[in-house]
Amino acid sequence: MNAELPDGWTIERVRSVSGDARAELLPLERLVVVEQCGAADYDVLRPDVILSFHELCLAHADGEWFMGQLDADGSVVCWSSYGPDLAEAVRGL
Repeated sequence: MNAELPDGWTIERVRSVSGDARAELLPLERLVVVEQCGAADYDVLRPDVILSFHELCLAHADGEWFMGQLDADGSVVCWSSYGPDLAEAVRGL
């Protein structure tokens, strides 16, 4: 499955806005979860885009950008949502 950035965005623009010249699109074939506030459980996300910024990631699922961490096994554990705006999510890095 190929990930597609929102209209008007390229990986070069993501790198420019984030200041991370090594930002990259990650393959979607990995476990991506979001922590539930105040609980020990996780909700599984089905992202259509995952962007990596070293160990931090942004995963787009259900119309929202989630911030998380890329684990050593390739999975992503997210802890917050930055809403539908990629620029806002990138500024939150």
